[in-house]
Amino acid sequence: MKKFIEKLHFITHDIEQLSHVQQAQVACETGAKWIQYRCLTKSDDELLQDINTIAEICDDWGATLIVTDHVHLNGKADIQGFHIEDMDADFIKLRELLGEACTIGGSANTIAGLVRLAREGADYAGFGPFSHTDTKPNYFEHLGIDGYREAILQLQQKHIDLPVLAVGGVTLHDVEELLQTGVFGIAVSSAINQAEDMRSAYLSFYDKIM
Repeated sequence: MKKFIEKLHFITHDIEQLSHVQQAQVACETGAKWIQYRCLTKSDDELLQDINTIAEICDDWGATLIVTDHVHLNGKADIQGFHIEDMDADFIKLRELLGEACTIGGSANTIAGLVRLAREGADYAGFGPFSHTDTKPNYFEHLGIDGYREAILQLQQKHIDLPVLAVGGVTLHDVEELLQTGVFGIAVSSAINQAEDMRSAYLSFYDKIM
């Protein structure tokens, strides 16, 4: 079952100035149609409190709600899908667990990882990091523009149709060149939610991507 995937993914994050709920509210009011709730610091009860509130916001504004990891919460809130950050996760088993209707995205840092996600039935891939990011600290090599260009070329040569989103340290300045590599879209967190004016930042990304 082929899913609709938005070209601009907004990812919430633990920041001091705005709660996850506030981030989702501002993003949706500004026009966001894809909210990825990424919180790895709360208990299940706290997560569900956030998720239920954000689900109502997304429903009011017609946005898709994706939750990072926490697949054990499936069915306990109005969640449309999950993004799995574990690059070794078994997506065949995840699909069996979550069902065909659930949107499932995965993270990858190599072309081999992208190929595996496609073959195991992931609906989209977050491919990164593009450059330095503090949102999700890791030790993976930065892909840069050339990394995306080569990855998309190889997927095309293998006749693999997988929506690939650039993620990790993407700024507004990078968007045009990234899109020229053939990536499907962009996933953004800190460049929007830590901007001086979050609404303006989101709209600037939207205008560049859409």
